Amino acid sequence: MTAQIADNGVLLQEALTHFPAGVVALSATVKGERQVLIASSFSVGISYEPPLVLFSVQKSSSTWPSIKDAPLIGVSVMGEDHNPVCRQLASRDKSKRFNGVETFSGEQNDLYISGSPLWLTCSIYQEVDAGDHILILLKIEDFQAHSLHMPLVLHRSALGRWDRI
Repeated sequence: MTAQIADNGVLLQEALTHFPAGVVALSATVKGERQVLIASSFSVGISYEPPLVLFSVQKSSSTWPSIKDAPLIGVSVMGEDHNPVCRQLASRDKSKRFNGVETFSGEQNDLYISGSPLWLTCSIYQEVDAGDHILILLKIEDFQAHSLHMPLVLHRSALGRWDRI
């Protein structure tokens, strides 16, 4: 090991891009406005009783404070065909994030991206302080899986297709 973590956080961030990650859209309609947060820090199988998943968000996020007030949050695992949609939803221009993006809503304004391999309906279970991030534990209230769609994967800062193993 040669890199000093304390001395070079940029090198560490780049090194961690070698670990592939799935990408999700966390979304809800809040006060009549569709809100979305794209996350690659999503983890499943945190707990099965109760059923929990986890993601982390930067404390500086301007989107998370809006979404976290929703009674339910729609989690859409981004599919292999969502590459341009994912980039658009993650853009800084919030007014154009949903332009041309096909979505549907749940009964409590939870919002989902069409064509996803997995949709989870979640409520916030717990928030945990974690340095410059917050860990968000979400309780799965409902789900729907579609084996026709393969997930989108983030690897080395690029979005790509996941091939079956």
